[in-house]
Amino acid sequence: MIRLEEVTPENWRYDLKVAESQKSYVSDSMRLLARAYAYRNYNSVALVIYNDDTPVGMALYYDIPGAYDFSQLFVDRNYQHRGYGEEAARQIIAGMKAEHRYGKILLCYIEGNEAALSLYKKLGFTHTGESDGDEIVMELDI
Repeated sequence: MIRLEEVTPENWRYDLKVAESQKSYVSDSMRLLARAYAYRNYNSVALVIYNDDTPVGMALYYDIPGAYDFSQLFVDRNYQHRGYGEEAARQIIAGMKAEHRYGKILLCYIEGNEAALSLYKKLGFTHTGESDGDEIVMELDI
């Protein structure tokens, strides 16, 4: 069963890594944690994704003006293609809805990352028509 826990002094050191073929699209755990720290004044929430008691991935979101920024999501290379990322994303989105500070979620994916695009479309995200360099912006009204 997939569950989420906020990153703590006890769980931040997990050696979670993306597949070699994904490194140009997705940050590893240390960069995710660095970004969480950098956005600490924007209510950043860094999460460890567990399957039962096994850490399988991480995620990060924070506030931006008028929306949540679902900044990062990754599943370790040893646990991919099992639906863990989708279930974790659904739980994160449900938490944002319950919190209800904003009415939408924004995220970006790097052009060419078809796995991310497929997942985000499945979750209901749509393109905004905007981009930030090679990152394409999507949004979800909640």
